[in-house]
Amino acid sequence: MKDVAQHAGVSTATVSRVLNGHAAPTPETRERVLAAIEELGYRPNALARSLRTTSTQTLGLVISDLLNPFFAEIARAVEDEARSHGYCVVIGNADESAEQEATYVRTLLDRRVDGLLLCPATDDPSLVREVSAGGVPLVLLDRTVRGATCPVVRADGSEALTALARRLVGAGHTRIGVIAGPPNTSTGRERTDVLTGALGGLAQVVHGDFRQESGSQAAARLLDDGATALIAMDNLMGLGALGEVRARGLQIPHDIAFAVFDDQPWFPLLDPPITVIAQPTVEMGKAAARSLLALIDGRQPDDVRLTAKLVLRGSLGEAEL
Repeated sequence: MKDVAQHAGVSTATVSRVLNGHAAPTPETRERVLAAIEELGYRPNALARSLRTTSTQTLGLVISDLLNPFFAEIARAVEDEARSHGYCVVIGNADESAEQEATYVRTLLDRRVDGLLLCPATDDPSLVREVSAGGVPLVLLDRTVRGATCPVVRADGSEALTALARRLVGAGHTRIGVIAGPPNTSTGRERTDVLTGALGGLAQVVHGDFRQESGSQAAARLLDDGATALIAMDNLMGLGALGEVRARGLQIPHDIAFAVFDDQPWFPLLDPPITVIAQPTVEMGKAAARSLLALIDGRQPDDVRLTAKLVLRGSLGEAEL
């Protein structure tokens, strides 16, 4: 910055004012400073600035699986909202691993992010407690953990799952296969509890791990056991289940009714289009970013609970009439 000041014939204070968006003594002075910055290829040292201001204007986001389109869309929404407030977002992919999640969280804290958005890989609260004990603003996204006291932003699919169950039961299905998420995650456990409760004794449950291969394996077991309907509790497991159905030459919905928790842009383009429970992913991401920025600003936001909706498209057959 001293080099820029010398090159432009101004003080370092004037350079600082221009860099921070404040008015220079005259428009001509500002132009000289900007020209000097351009000629010298000057970039402010973000680390030095953060040490002085105690802010890096950076948010950390650790998501469960970057390959999952649901989380990719959420990450995009977080980034868009943060950018509109002058913040950058650094993303870590936990890959559904508690160990990898902890590594990314600690790395982001070491990089002095101003706040952290976390989609927990498991229900274990120890990592959340560690972050909270360090005084770093924290918001949980999509999932929660036991005893969490920080704000949580998530979608509630209870009504949609109950409506889906009623349609399948009303259409005469008596062996309904549920490809459930891992029970050590809040979403895996809660979605399964709601759906099996609504289905009564008609549900056959096989747990997956929110990955495509586990959906394929679970579908194989359920189809072997005579399931006449399949419900996958996330889109990647749904994709795996769909592959297994196709590999067996089964026709949806004539041979098997099919539905997925989470929507994707290509689901309406399939034949038949896939019935889904659609979460408001963009709203979730933006709300999470706003909640975190409120915490950074010293305010205490409430939890945000949005509503997932049942979208009927054709893959349930008679259950959609």
